[in-house]
Formats: sequence, C-alpha cells, structure tokens
Amino acid sequence: MKIKLLAFAAGLFAASSTFAQTRGHEFGLQSDNDSFLAQGSDRYYTNGIFAYYRAALDASKNDKLANKVFGLEAGQKLFNPQSAAIPSVNYLDRPFAGYLYAGASLNWLYKNESNIKLSAKVGVIGPAAGGQGIQESIHRTFGFYPPEGWEYQIRNSFVLNVGGEYNKLIGRDGFIDVTSTSYANLGTGFIGAGTGLMFRFGKLNQLFQSVSTQSTVSKGKNSLLHEHEFFLYYKPQANVVGYDATIQGSIFKDHPVPGTMEVTKDIRHFIFSNEVGVNYVGGRFVYGLAAIFNTRDVKYMAHAHQWGSATLLYRFD
Repeated sequence: MKIKLLAFAAGLFAASSTFAQTRGHEFGLQSDNDSFLAQGSDRYYTNGIFAYYRAALDASKNDKLANKVFGLEAGQKLFNPQSAAIPSVNYLDRPFAGYLYAGASLNWLYKNESNIKLSAKVGVIGPAAGGQGIQESIHRTFGFYPPEGWEYQIRNSFVLNVGGEYNKLIGRDGFIDVTSTSYANLGTGFIGAGTGLMFRFGKLNQLFQSVSTQSTVSKGKNSLLHEHEFFLYYKPQANVVGYDATIQGSIFKDHPVPGTMEVTKDIRHFIFSNEVGVNYVGGRFVYGLAAIFNTRDVKYMAHAHQWGSATLLYRFD
C-alpha cells in the first residue's frame, strides 16, 4: 500500500512540470497525524484532516496590493491523552476531545512582501464533532488497538472564533530569506497569540505568491522569481494561550459538566513550537511536508508532543 502511494505521489510530482505556473483557483487536502513521524506514539493532537479551497481576487484597484486571496476550509481535529486507550482516569493527562469546524478567510498580500490574513471559523467541540467514531474507525481499519476512555471527553460546546495573521519579509539574500510571523485568535473556543520567525532555504518566490503565505493562486499579474518554488524551512514560534476549549471545556459552562464523566485540565499559558518542513510548487500542484514539535500545553502532561503534516493541493483556472 505504501509503495502504491509513493508511486502515485511521484507521478503527480512528475506531472506538475507539464503545466503553466499561474492559476486562479486551488483545492486540496491536508492530513496531520503523530504516526507520520514514525515514533510509535498515539497521543495528544493525534489526527487532523482538512479540506481547502482558495480563489485569487482582483487586486488591481489597490496600488499597494500584489495579490488577494479568498479561502474556504473545513476540518476536524482529534485529541486524546498519552494513549488513546487509558487503563484508568489517572492516566488522563490531556482530555479526549473532537473539534469540527468550517471557516472562511481573506488574505491581502502587499508588494512590500507583507500580508494580512483575517479568518472566521464556526464549529463544535465535543461528542457532536464525531471524534470518537472517527478514531475508532481509523484504529479498526488499520488494525490498531481499540480506543478506550472517550466517555471522559470534553462535552459539547459551540465555537465561534476569529483570527488574524501578519507576516513581513525581513530580508532575502539569494536562496535564503527571513520573515517575521505573528497571529492572534479570539473567540469562544480559542484565545491566544504568537510570534516568531520563518527561515527559508531554496528556490524562493515572493511572499505575495508563495506557499508560505497560502498565495499560490493569483490573477497572473505578478512575475515569479522561480517557475518552480522549492524550499526547506524552519519556523520557531512563541505562543501565549489564554483559553483552549479542547482542554478546559466550554468557556460558558461549569466543569465538569454536571451529570457527565467529563474530565478537563488546566492549561499552560506559554508554549514554544518548532516547525520544520519542505514545500514544492510546480504547475498545477502544491506539495508540503512538515514536522511540528510543541512543548507541553497542559499542566502535568507526561510528554511533550509532536506530529507530522502532509498537504496536496491542485490548482486550476
């Protein structure tokens, strides 16, 4: 099965060089899983699946804009303790939780290689997110152990969140550049902010038409530094967390919710993350692989956690 998937990916990679570079629309999938790092772990943020659609908008009416992109996305995230099958509640060092959402975004990308991206998401955390059923199905399909402990999961709560992201090129010298990055989230599910740097090494396109800023679609008015964008990157980031409903439960409810077996935990308010990855953009296809390493986000968590991420997008007119 793995050989077939690798052959399929290689075929897509080869096909990507046969088409023109500039496209106005793209759609695709991203998959996150801690098993991608081949460490044998099955804990904390353990699985995520996301679908994306992006379309380039007309940016010609603003002399400072180089590109403008509208996006839609939907996704699901699954969280569990240090194992998806805990022998007792004493081993529950991070709550079981599912998060299901849909959202939209607007990304303004400027000629000075800065961008502002605003987004809004609506969703649910709790049994209604379907986390238990999805994890049980995955484990059953691939012959893994049966999950145990979802009766302690975070109870249902409505999530409405808005977010903002700002990136700005600090400097570029040939095949190396450095960008400052920052974000903020506010809403009923997640409150927090973070800042850091992104170091890129390779064949780099400008930030107004790059996979780094989710702007690989455009109306075609910009010239590219490279027909095929290909680079390695490293992104360290400091994060301040005000609230996380996948750990603390609904911001509007007492916890645990009366009449349930819900278990919540106390968060750590400072998290440091490191992300390393590789991206390739050519013709109709966008490929991305990444590994993310986070410090503990719950007090008395048994381990730090990490996961891998794989992205494939298809671009069209």
